[in-house]
Amino acid sequence: MKVLVSDVLGEVGIKMFQDEPTIDVDVKTGLAPEELKAIIGDYDGLVIRSATKVTGDILAAAKNLKVVGRAGIGLDNVDIAEATKHGVVVMNTPTGNVITTAEHAIAMMMALTRNIPLGTSTLKAGKWEKKKLQGREVFNKVLGLIGMGKIGSIVADRARGLKMQVIVYDPFVTPEQIEKAGYEPVSLEQLYQRADYITVHVPKMKETTGLLNKAAFDQMKDGVMIMNCARGGIVDETDLNAALRSGKVAGAALDVFEQEPPGANPLFEVDRVICTPHLGASTREAQTNVAVQVAEQIIAYLRDGTIINAVNVPAVSGELLEKVGPLLTLGDRMGCLLAQLSIGPVKEVVIEYAGDFKDLDLSPVTTAILKGLLAPMVAEIVNFVNAGVVAQERGIKVTETRAGGTDQYLNLITVKAVADEATSTVAGTIFGQNDPRVVNINGFRLELHPRGRFVLIYNHDKPGAIGSIGMLLGENNVNIKRMRVGQAEGGDNTMIFLRTDEVISDDVMEKLRQLPLNIAVMPFEL
Repeated sequence: MKVLVSDVLGEVGIKMFQDEPTIDVDVKTGLAPEELKAIIGDYDGLVIRSATKVTGDILAAAKNLKVVGRAGIGLDNVDIAEATKHGVVVMNTPTGNVITTAEHAIAMMMALTRNIPLGTSTLKAGKWEKKKLQGREVFNKVLGLIGMGKIGSIVADRARGLKMQVIVYDPFVTPEQIEKAGYEPVSLEQLYQRADYITVHVPKMKETTGLLNKAAFDQMKDGVMIMNCARGGIVDETDLNAALRSGKVAGAALDVFEQEPPGANPLFEVDRVICTPHLGASTREAQTNVAVQVAEQIIAYLRDGTIINAVNVPAVSGELLEKVGPLLTLGDRMGCLLAQLSIGPVKEVVIEYAGDFKDLDLSPVTTAILKGLLAPMVAEIVNFVNAGVVAQERGIKVTETRAGGTDQYLNLITVKAVADEATSTVAGTIFGQNDPRVVNINGFRLELHPRGRFVLIYNHDKPGAIGSIGMLLGENNVNIKRMRVGQAEGGDNTMIFLRTDEVISDDVMEKLRQLPLNIAVMPFEL
């Protein structure tokens, strides 16, 4: 077996490959995409960090590639869907650098508070600006924590050790879990209004991009300090710059940026901004940890077929994977749909497997459902290995039952997500041999291929409801590619599923919501 290390990896990891008799390792860093494409066909394994881009073109040329291992957490540089299509296992090392990143956030907060970078630069320039650089104490100050995943939890613990008051906003963690950890759960608005410091530890996705923007800064206390060691773009840099220059924000500590490297940036002109070049995971200990973990995982897979920390394949035998593969896809997409339907933190997940499953071990399907449900909710990477643990850590009760046959389908999976506000239900089945379909959403019968972008519309079942939707979209040059109408038994409302050629703009979405016969309009992405 041959393994290519295409990004800088700790020597301990390279030595582990060299000491493994079943593996030949080559270290070739800094390859251009065309250079990587030209040689990747010779390798069974590829070890990367953030520099190498594993695109569809690379995967198409990787005829022998079996596994990609990321020495770190983020997989933005890997086309996971294409890797899955080509049968390539994608692994990461999700626990290797959480402490390091959390410590960096605390270090940034302290450096910002006591003006350490500016004090260093002015002193080296021959100035003695003691009065100008007066800082503040963090003792008894309020730290607003947005996101209480693995990294956020460590930040909160370290801040508590500094005798700070920690308040937490995380819409996917129950208030009981936050209180159990010893912190105060608050709404996002309350956090903005009360916090002296705000630190973000959430994933970057549509809902969190630009989360800290002008509207957010306007709600904050005068003199608040902002830290972002999560992902660039969660803090709107233009709005942050304006808030700093107006004095609303007293200072900001940034390890990540909307564009990396950021190049010329107006924020760098502000003395009260301190910044580092994405160093959150850059310590000797963390780099050693991830190097060892990725080497162990790839060796275990290539030598023994053991799958560890894979994001696209569960830890099951090849024989079982062949039988349950379509169910895994269905379960993952149903979970993702439920995550977008649910309002508030999910407390319980109830799964019913009904029909002829031929005594299959369905635990991987349950894991796929949890992975799909949790991935949009938490900052850390959720995969087939840790989904059950993440659910347990968040206090989510998971129940599985099996039932006999169904009236309409050979088999049917029904999943209920119980949250504070409401219970959401999704049911799905497999058409033919491997065609996953969602067939019921919250009691409305319909047929939905769970992939891509679409819109669900709840409306009153009255004449003109569908026509008004079609007319509005037509007036705005939006072509309906597919439409399905679902109805609940004995109900007066319908659910309409729409897939369009173009993404529906926010302006048109708002117009849809204003139509008199529409009750709710919800965009989804699976």
